[in-house]
Amino acid sequence: MSGTDILDTHQVNQYLTALPEWRRVPGAIAAVFETQTAASAIELFADIARAAERDNHHPDVDWRYNRLFVTTTSHDVGGAVTTRDIALATKISEFAQKHSAKARVDLIGVVEVAVDTDDQQAISSQWAAGLGYNEASDGSLVDPNRRLPAIWFQQTQTPNANRLHLDIWGAYSESKKILDELQTQQVQLDESSAPSFVVATDHQGNRFCICTEKDR
Repeated sequence: MSGTDILDTHQVNQYLTALPEWRRVPGAIAAVFETQTAASAIELFADIARAAERDNHHPDVDWRYNRLFVTTTSHDVGGAVTTRDIALATKISEFAQKHSAKARVDLIGVVEVAVDTDDQQAISSQWAAGLGYNEASDGSLVDPNRRLPAIWFQQTQTPNANRLHLDIWGAYSESKKILDELQTQQVQLDESSAPSFVVATDHQGNRFCICTEKDR
């Protein structure tokens, strides 16, 4: 396969069996690495940057003290996972091992804002104008600097009275802890679409979804 081959969900899952540090998130794959010191994290960051420059394929890296939050996707094909992302993730995992970095799958997370609508075309451009976002190939709106949450439109003929909700993405392996805590808080849970996602409704009727990469 060429370096720009777009991978479907099944193919991504197959590749990630050899990369247990990584998880699928919307339109990308992500990992978190924790080092002993901030200086070690910067050294790992430098290795990632050099590899990215050599390959002309640049991941998003967020440095927080001794942790690096890494996400990679192929923007030149509309924001999808390709073989280039798998190759880069493989190198990053090797760098992490060299620096004795610990994979923190429990810290992988993405938040999206979902808008219920029966007419996406009527409102999408208005949201884009207000946020300064660009439209992605799947119709969602994304921050051009890839820092702020994406906006996506949930097409429905009967929008919920509360039209906004958050999609909170995390690793499936970590989701049980979250759901158990929500049950402790007596949050109403609709698990009919689990493990792909569980709809949570708070005591005032506000909704958010606990989303995972499982069964997507």
